Amino acid sequence: MSRLCVLLLLPAVFQAALAISFYLPVNSRKCLREEIHKDVLVTGEYEVTEQPNTKTNLKITDSSGHILYSKEDASKGKFAFTTEDYDMFEVCFESRFPMGTGRVPDQLVNLDMKHGVEAKNYEEIAKVEKLKPLEVELRRLEDLSESIVNDFAYMKKREEEMRDTNESTNARVLYFSIFSMCCLIGLATWQVFYLRRFFKAKKLIE
Repeated sequence: MSRLCVLLLLPAVFQAALAISFYLPVNSRKCLREEIHKDVLVTGEYEVTEQPNTKTNLKITDSSGHILYSKEDASKGKFAFTTEDYDMFEVCFESRFPMGTGRVPDQLVNLDMKHGVEAKNYEEIAKVEKLKPLEVELRRLEDLSESIVNDFAYMKKREEEMRDTNESTNARVLYFSIFSMCCLIGLATWQVFYLRRFFKAKKLIE
């Protein structure tokens, strides 16, 4: 069985929705990866064209291998989960087809993922909380603003971490340079005294 694994890295700082279509060859595996912040609602819809004698499995995991969603013989459906931590999440489609049963065309996979503000169903929120259209729009804008503020806060935190790392690296390089210079100076001093004693022993100098 041949396997094909394609990993697509998707930046997710301000990206809230992902709609993609691709072809999945038989007996192959294709994965999409996306970084998502902590406590973020993620929803998705998928549809896979059916082929005779072909089974397509869907699995969503985090970087630790924890299964967040799994579906065997997936053809069409929805999924939803909430992230527990900032992590890299992987959505994998795997096609299985019995060998020796002829050639089957590639399957078309349609995937529509949303997270954050885009994943929330504001129509349901409006019904539950009995909100007016303007109040719903204000709620959506409030959530969007909060999401942007959280993104900037995360970027600032990462910048501080990178700055601390750079400062620590620069300090280590400086200390190593000073240590190297001290070693060279010590070695040069030792060589001078050693050669001086050697030449005195050979009576080449007084």
